[in-house]
Amino acid sequence: MNYSHLDRPIQFLKGVGPKRADAFARLGITNARDLLYHAPRRYDDASSVESIGSLEVGMDATAIGRIRSKGVIPTRRGLRIFQAVLEDDSGMITVAWPGQPWLDRKLREGDTLLVSGRVKFFHGRQLQPREHIVLERGVDGESAMKSGMIFVSYPASEDVPQWVLRSVFDKNLTEMLTWADDDEYVTPRMQAEYGLPRLEEAFKWLHRPKTIYEAEKARRRLAFDELFFLQLVQAQARRRANEDNPGIEHIRTNELIRPLHQALPFELTTAQGRALREIYNDMSSGRRMNRMLQGDVGTGKTAVAVFAMLLSVEGGRQACLMAPTEILAEQHARGISRMLDPLGVEVTLLTGSLSVRSRREALESISNGSTRIVVGTHALIEEDVAFDELGIVVIDEQHRFGVKQRMAISDREGRIPDVLVMSATPIPRSLAMALYGDLDLSLLDEMPPGRMPVTTSLRSTDHRIAVYDFVRSEIAMGRQAYIVYPLVDDSEKIDLLSAKREFERLSSEVFLQERVGLIHGQLASAEKDSVMREFIAGKIDVLVATTVIEVGIDVPNASVMLIEHAERFGLSQLHQLRGRVGRGTEESHCILVTEPGEHALERLRIFRDTSDGFEVARADLRIRGQGDLLGSQQHGRDPALRFADLLVDEDLLVDAQSEARAIVAEDPELKSADHAAIQAHLEGLYKHRLEMYGVG
Repeated sequence: MNYSHLDRPIQFLKGVGPKRADAFARLGITNARDLLYHAPRRYDDASSVESIGSLEVGMDATAIGRIRSKGVIPTRRGLRIFQAVLEDDSGMITVAWPGQPWLDRKLREGDTLLVSGRVKFFHGRQLQPREHIVLERGVDGESAMKSGMIFVSYPASEDVPQWVLRSVFDKNLTEMLTWADDDEYVTPRMQAEYGLPRLEEAFKWLHRPKTIYEAEKARRRLAFDELFFLQLVQAQARRRANEDNPGIEHIRTNELIRPLHQALPFELTTAQGRALREIYNDMSSGRRMNRMLQGDVGTGKTAVAVFAMLLSVEGGRQACLMAPTEILAEQHARGISRMLDPLGVEVTLLTGSLSVRSRREALESISNGSTRIVVGTHALIEEDVAFDELGIVVIDEQHRFGVKQRMAISDREGRIPDVLVMSATPIPRSLAMALYGDLDLSLLDEMPPGRMPVTTSLRSTDHRIAVYDFVRSEIAMGRQAYIVYPLVDDSEKIDLLSAKREFERLSSEVFLQERVGLIHGQLASAEKDSVMREFIAGKIDVLVATTVIEVGIDVPNASVMLIEHAERFGLSQLHQLRGRVGRGTEESHCILVTEPGEHALERLRIFRDTSDGFEVARADLRIRGQGDLLGSQQHGRDPALRFADLLVDEDLLVDAQSEARAIVAEDPELKSADHAAIQAHLEGLYKHRLEMYGVG
């Protein structure tokens, strides 16, 4: 982006200077643009703030007033209390901060404060603030008392307190608003179509709104910007993947697809049928498919993937499925082989642990085309793997692979096949669009009929012995159980049970007649594989684990998932763990053992009462916040959005994606004069996104 006034270093703004600039930098504010984008953390409407004269004992209130007098009062017990008398036109009240005498040095007579807290009776009315904000310094605070004013509070620090931020904004905002045109990219057509204010107006409403409605309009404009540029980069990545690489026009003959339909012992669900139509339309279009198939555990993603692979095989091409672990790859190979056995279609397995001879034979059959369907691990993208004519790549548990790894498989002519990525981690549609806008999305939001739900229950630590008795009774009937802990080892900082310590205790004190195994992330891959193979084979009755077992392995005989310290896990993570059981014909149980506070208990009750993975994900997003979820994505996903709220701004996200894809379809490289401002933003503010998706 070309230099603009908004690039002016913060130290040259009025009221800052070199010394204060260092403190601003620690807040992430280094120039005028950073200051404009420094979003308020709350707004208080003066019309809804209580007058001091109306405050009554027992009220939980927010009030605004000037400090009339102040001082530190000692008590007989040695506690020092800072007190101030706060006044407005309606009266006065004592405000007290027990144990905070240092505030006497921070607050001055004449300062205007916003205080929130409960009004008590102590020698008269007294308010003890949960929070206080210095709105104005000194006697000029009268201007902050005007009726109808919106009070803006910013994220601040010890070195840059609230009143300093407000002062710097007051001295510079008018001038900075005129500079905002340097960053404007929204055309009059977009403003009208999406109801967006101009950037100058949005910043004015963000920092000095006359109403809460203006502040919300400003937030939505800046939220649109965030979502639009995220979708724009993903649209460029999507076009490059789908359009710039020649696609395959698959032709359906039904030579294999119809016999598989007839051989299946079940009917496809409506959601599976819809997803297959979307996939077949992509594969038959002549443009490259780059699609995500998302669905909860048990919704039948693998069956859909097999039908997609058969469309490639019907045209004389190959298909492969890549899984993140050898055990999962072997599981897929066995399951797909069973499905395709009536059709006479063989499946080849390619993993890193094959013998030299087996690997050589597999590579030869892949290269000469005699193998039509290949299932493997990362071994599929090694240099010595050459496909004859590869038509489609299916990637399971796609969050274990990066964007570039999706593109790494090609045939020996270097042609890039269609790509279908599968995810068993349900996330809300809006979050999926934000994270995976470079992919088209198919949802499996329907369970096959007859699938038995997992019974979920909450138990306190006092009932642990009874829970162990229940686990023993399940094992006595020939079933198996997982017991999951949040830690591998004991921690001096957190008082939580750990997998290693509990494995020793459970083996020697609790499950004396049962076979107990241990698996966690610190084990070498070969050790983890060995333990899981023993569990799959029924040689382990109770598997003590961490969340390393969260993804993938199908053990139909496992009927109990016992999760200790359940309050330490996110809801989506709990749902993934619950998905490890309920894969057989017997009733299965997920037991959450916890000793939480009321807030955590409420969260776990939501999980207990909700079996729909997408509803769990929405609750998780609402409770944990999108910053946590976005930040947890692997492979360089975007950091948390500052203005956009994916739960309430889905309409903005849909508009942003539609606009971004339309612009990229019209002008892929953004070379026209109409898109010069957009291109400047990408090269400046959003350069990291270009690098992330490899489109820079």
